[in-house]
Amino acid sequence: MREALRYLGVRGEPDPALLARLSAMADKLTRTVEPRWAWRVFHVKHTFDFVELERAGLVLSGGMAKTMLADCAQAVLLACTLGAGFEAMLRGEQARGMAGAALLDACGSAWVEAGCGGAEEEISARFPGLYRTDRFSPGYGDLPLDLQRDICALLDAPRRLGVQVTDSLLMNPSKTVTAVIGLSEKPQPARVRGCAFCDLRENCQYRKGGTTCGA
Repeated sequence: MREALRYLGVRGEPDPALLARLSAMADKLTRTVEPRWAWRVFHVKHTFDFVELERAGLVLSGGMAKTMLADCAQAVLLACTLGAGFEAMLRGEQARGMAGAALLDACGSAWVEAGCGGAEEEISARFPGLYRTDRFSPGYGDLPLDLQRDICALLDAPRRLGVQVTDSLLMNPSKTVTAVIGLSEKPQPARVRGCAFCDLRENCQYRKGGTTCGA
């Protein structure tokens, strides 16, 4: 609920009526749609200029990947989605009114993030002796947005999750996240969190409203 309120841009104590509507929408969403995810682990090859995921033929260019994966011998590619079920719910709410659609959209953003958290718990359980880096996604920092296509292809996301990447590099279904997570033998600090590392900082609606997205 806190995440959904943040996506709505609510600051301070929310109005009780809004909170009640949002809670009902969240309950409806979580009863109807479950996040689904897919992930794969690849060995990391470090070079002077870039990071490569071996046997994937995937180069992660830029300083973000080098920083995040500096201590990692392996990395996880992850995709998580709410799928077509969420899109159908959203169309229904839009037909009834945009206020309800806005509430559902905020709940959907929070719910897919919760799904990513569930995927990370699954990864940690599979590799109990390793430490995870923060999750970082294409489009954040200098990690190219077009990597979304490669991640989805390597995960067979179109078949397994029903996820496609549009020509304009948007995800379809809309509530879909792709990400990279490093796996290391030693604890990993939070290296690149905060607005200073985000390419959207100059036009960020959260910052204009006096808050942040929390990442």
